[in-house]
Amino acid sequence: MPALNVEFSERELEDLRQIAKERGTSMKALVREAAAADIARHRALQEGAEAFRRFFAGHAEEFAAAFPDDERPARGEAA
Repeated sequence: MPALNVEFSERELEDLRQIAKERGTSMKALVREAAAADIARHRALQEGAEAFRRFFAGHAEEFAAAFPDDERPARGEAA
């Protein structure tokens, strides 16, 4: 499996050791779990943003009617 070397300050390293000890896990497992959780969060945010874009595009006319002051002027139209 590919690996990645990550540098931490002495303070961060000591904090990681303490957290891993408290959780009864290794530092490697702790860091990997944190990275995997962040990856999952990032993917969920991307998927949510895409779902919002699709919803907004599918209801653009309704949004325009409900919020006319927020509409951008058409090309050639004064602002």
